[in-house]
Amino acid sequence: MNTAWTVLLGVVAIGIVAICVFRAVVSARTPQSAAGWVIFLLAAPWFGVPAYVFFGHHKLRDYSEARRRSRELRGPLNRQAQAYPPDEAARTRLLAFERLVQLPTVGGNGVELLIDGAATYQAMFEAIEAAQDYICLQSFTIIDDAVGQDFATRLIAAMARGVKVWVIYDGVGSYGLSRSYLRKLREAGIRILDPKETRGPRSRLQINFRNHRKTLIVDGRIGFVGGHNISETYLGRHPHYGHWRDTHLRITGPIVAQLQLAFVEDWHWATDENLSESLTWEPGKVEEGGMTALIAPMGPGDRMDTGALFFVSAISAARSRVWIASPYFVPDVDAISALISAALRGCDVRLLVPDIADHYLTWLAAFAFYDDIRAAGVRIYRYTNGFMHQKVVLVDDDLVAIGSANLDNRSFRLNFETMAVVSDPGLAETVEAMLSADLNCSFLLEKSLKEQPLKVRIGAPLARLLAPVL
Repeated sequence: MNTAWTVLLGVVAIGIVAICVFRAVVSARTPQSAAGWVIFLLAAPWFGVPAYVFFGHHKLRDYSEARRRSRELRGPLNRQAQAYPPDEAARTRLLAFERLVQLPTVGGNGVELLIDGAATYQAMFEAIEAAQDYICLQSFTIIDDAVGQDFATRLIAAMARGVKVWVIYDGVGSYGLSRSYLRKLREAGIRILDPKETRGPRSRLQINFRNHRKTLIVDGRIGFVGGHNISETYLGRHPHYGHWRDTHLRITGPIVAQLQLAFVEDWHWATDENLSESLTWEPGKVEEGGMTALIAPMGPGDRMDTGALFFVSAISAARSRVWIASPYFVPDVDAISALISAALRGCDVRLLVPDIADHYLTWLAAFAFYDDIRAAGVRIYRYTNGFMHQKVVLVDDDLVAIGSANLDNRSFRLNFETMAVVSDPGLAETVEAMLSADLNCSFLLEKSLKEQPLKVRIGAPLARLLAPVL
């Protein structure tokens, strides 16, 4: 009997390994990735199979169908391109992004830069307090601290005056969010997606396919997108990180509907409930001569690797300059090649990263990539005035992208992200001034990997092995 059970378990184990190997071969994005998984699964199946279950997937097949059904609004949004025509030169600059995310470039938008937590939260609170119809709030991280309580108080007050409120948070990013916090919101009538009770990753161990978006939409008229989560940390109150450098945007105009569409898609995928008819899709007041822009949602439900192609397209569009601020730098081969190519073309290529780490493996792995891009002329600046968490791309003198996507493989393929992409010389000038101030709080990296401390010299190449999931 024991022998029979042993044989049966062996057959089952071989079958599980075979299934994982087959899936790795047919679904891996690159031959190198497929070969790596196959070797790992065959050489150490007891470690390889659990690793593949947690880290080996980069597409959500069922999200595509939910998206198709929730995008019945695509027709009206496409017609907005005719109602709010973009500047033609600006649209040409954004054409690759328009085709990539299949949303139209539109004109008449207002875009306000919000630097750091105090400015961002103040603007968000003002919008929430002025809400008349509904509020859609989405955050990777919500913490039950003073800032989290401030949001809760305002959302509950909005419900009390008849405003509908929907909230999405991520199960990993908000791990530890107290039940009492959620209960208080629900008792007030606020609709909240509990990751444990909806479709999608439910366990903290399922670290792929995280919803990393950070957005707020009020009445379909005002939107917010950027790097700020909901926590005191973003006000610089963390005892270790201190000053927290981040950037958000307040937007108005037709692109608010595009931002809202991403929220509707996420809600629909998780619940099968379509909020479309409950929301407003016309922008209201549109600025005369406003900015030309679009919203670029991206994630593992996309047919293409939208996140990776977004960065490659932005870098490839540079004629004279590309400055990127990202807290994490774990790129793929295509992004590395795009950065090197831009530098070789003579562009002023700068990468702004934090000098201190909040995720040590990710911080460590970045050192394994620096030498290659520095050799081509890319300048790497390490921010020293606290922790830098902003996600900003500045291309030439007219193209700006700000949102939640980092320059790493997790944002490229494994997370749901959102970037606002704007073609406007005035905004580009404002962002240049902001980033120049950040560069003044940074130092230029001049040491190669072999000149780094021993723990970095040894750890960086090892951490790089985990690059596909960092």
